[in-house]
Amino acid sequence: MKNWTMYLIHHSHTDIGYTERQEKLMNYHKDFILQAVKILNDIHSGKILGCEGFKWQCENQWQIENFYASATAEQIENFEKYVKTGEIGLSGNYLNMTELVDRKVLLSRTMKAKKYGDRIGVKIESGMSADINGYAWGYPDVLSEGGVENLLCALHPHHGMFALNKKQQPFYWQGPKKNKVLVWGGEHYHMGNEMFLCPHGGTSYLIFDDIREELGGSIRTSGVEETKKKEIEIAQTRILRYVENLDKEGYQYDFFPLMVSGAITDNAPPNEDIAKRVNELNKIFNGKVTIKMVTLDEFFQKVRSSEVTIPTYEGDFTDWWADGVGSTANAVKICREAQRKYDLCEKLDPENKLGNAELLEKAAENIMLYAEHTWGYSSSISEPWDSLVACLEKKKDAYAINANTDISKNLDLVLSKLGEVSIDAHKCQRYKVVNPHPFRYNGIVKLYIEYWEYLDGNPLNSGAKLEATDEKTGEKLVCQGHKISRAHEVEVAVDLAPGEEKTIKLKQNFENASTVRNHAHIGAEGIKDIVTGKEYLETPFLIETDFFKVEFSQEKGVASILNKKTGQFITDHSLSEGAFSAIYEFTPIKDNNPCEVRRQMGRNRCSVATQRSISKLSDIVIVDSGDVFVTAKLSYELLGTKYYSVFLKIYKVAPMIEARVCLHKDSVWDPENLYVSLPFITDSTGETYVDKTGCIIRPGIDQLPGTCQNFYLIQNGMVKTGIDTDIIVSTKDAPLISFGKREAAPIVLCDGNNKELNNATPYSWIMNNFWETNFKADLGGFYEFTYTVFADKYESPEQALEYCKAINEGVVGFYI
Repeated sequence: MKNWTMYLIHHSHTDIGYTERQEKLMNYHKDFILQAVKILNDIHSGKILGCEGFKWQCENQWQIENFYASATAEQIENFEKYVKTGEIGLSGNYLNMTELVDRKVLLSRTMKAKKYGDRIGVKIESGMSADINGYAWGYPDVLSEGGVENLLCALHPHHGMFALNKKQQPFYWQGPKKNKVLVWGGEHYHMGNEMFLCPHGGTSYLIFDDIREELGGSIRTSGVEETKKKEIEIAQTRILRYVENLDKEGYQYDFFPLMVSGAITDNAPPNEDIAKRVNELNKIFNGKVTIKMVTLDEFFQKVRSSEVTIPTYEGDFTDWWADGVGSTANAVKICREAQRKYDLCEKLDPENKLGNAELLEKAAENIMLYAEHTWGYSSSISEPWDSLVACLEKKKDAYAINANTDISKNLDLVLSKLGEVSIDAHKCQRYKVVNPHPFRYNGIVKLYIEYWEYLDGNPLNSGAKLEATDEKTGEKLVCQGHKISRAHEVEVAVDLAPGEEKTIKLKQNFENASTVRNHAHIGAEGIKDIVTGKEYLETPFLIETDFFKVEFSQEKGVASILNKKTGQFITDHSLSEGAFSAIYEFTPIKDNNPCEVRRQMGRNRCSVATQRSISKLSDIVIVDSGDVFVTAKLSYELLGTKYYSVFLKIYKVAPMIEARVCLHKDSVWDPENLYVSLPFITDSTGETYVDKTGCIIRPGIDQLPGTCQNFYLIQNGMVKTGIDTDIIVSTKDAPLISFGKREAAPIVLCDGNNKELNNATPYSWIMNNFWETNFKADLGGFYEFTYTVFADKYESPEQALEYCKAINEGVVGFYI
């Protein structure tokens, strides 16, 4: 057997809110750096003996930011000294993230590490992640722009799996912009603890061997010395077995990395005794295995100096752990709105001359902290009533809320500089409308009249017709108003060039020149349900506009949608559920154990015991109609809910349909899922694209081999391409989406050629409480999710998805 070198990377896995209060953990990680510095000081002064070779790796830039926020000049000097001697390593990634964060915010945080390195004269070339199961394809481009060339992925395969069907191997990951990052797909970040390299910090989690069975979960000895002896025996056995297996598998290198924590927990402190254990084992192994504590940069220098050929891959490293966002749908909605406002601020104020830089910075930081991968306290499923569970849930929500508050304040500042004024008792109904997008926007702007306002001396009158006028040209714009809780919402059809502004005046017209018409079309009861061939129907059976013909049925609700321009249906007839129908899944708890039933699902998000039901239509009512749109309210009965309705708004001025899904969810402890059907199709040549953080992918195709294809976390929506028409479906509030069958089955990992999945029916996965830890257990409450369908032809999927983003962000309209 060849001689081996183990490169041991000692770090603390950052899991904000999993083991303690979020603000407490911020303090912990600051103190961990101080502890590491003290350990090194004590080693160099001779105060600590036998720990030579100790090194500490900062897992992320967030830890360093927290340290600098309160460190003294002397502490900073010591820290930077050890960074420059290579005894403390820096990391170029900011936190362990979900794909909820968008590219702009992610890049703004990633650049912090580069700026910090430049400031202290240290090039930060390497980054690492622990726990998380993937990243959007745009990540290598973001890292590369931040100067990061290497990424160590210490993935946790619980309900997930590593990419490329194999771990402990490197590959170059090339992003959509052709930037390359060298990735090492490594072991779980506690594998060094499983090798008992940390005294009193050993474990058996991923290794299922005789030692695990013998220990029965823990070591029991007569005292300290016997425990040390037993741990060293286990370390020898497991390390030798590990390298023998590498040899057997044809492993091409004579070195490998392992991560180790200073205690068998996330958010663990540094531990100088690891270095002592390493030195003791090196004497025992006598060259057969040499263990070296290193930083990320040292490890990757070794990888890059190797003569082994390293392959290059392109595609999405799809995250198995993205589904946590589905357990906190309302907070996620608040965060997504904050990201949209952040983007609007940058579009309206690209040089930040109108807004406040501090508000932008605070908003970006809080968006990042909300999108960080930890979705709750460790006992959130087993003890959902626990005070700490509830406390940490609300503190997590606070990141989204505070981000939304700060960016809303900034947007208000920007709009005020553009002319927005506050309401006053005598204001007139003049509005400025701005297209912030870098392309023409042909759609709707929403303007508001407070319920108490007078228009030209008259209060709002439901019998009057609202009129919108372009103040500059005098052009009458098509508009329609309808009452909302404390105002009148007026939707005005606009066609705006990039950056174009209009001033719009609203007024009431009391003229009513209508009379009785003599052809058969409507009865005395006011119901217009006779087919005349001359007028479009707006009935519970059929709604027709210039663009669409929407038919309803008791079996499906929305039975079909015909695109009149192409003569093709844009919904799939073959399915048992209609557009925006709901599918509810419920898996009963066994033996009063809410965690075990979840654990046994593995990578499925349901089981053979899952009970599945489809919403059943109970009523359809036309609730609004005018020059801009007609709205039908579809009411359904659905298990797991007390209320499920779809407000389907079919526009008359554009090929657009909006669906607002409103529901009252029951509180259930058992694992459950709720999906909304999006059965939209084009022609046989069509492909499906979704936008993720910094990239656009075709699910099932543009992915790394061996990655998740069960679901995806997306940014704005999807587009289904066609020869004559593309169908955009924006998923404004719900970021999770899946394709095809949802039944439990053996898991098929992506091979990059799954065209069947790419063409399968999409389902918006609006909520779940799947995991046995970390997720919010209770999905009960009131929710609203908005979807917009738009049919048009675009130059590219990229252009279509930019328009999808614009649909979600809208154009800006405000009082002047």
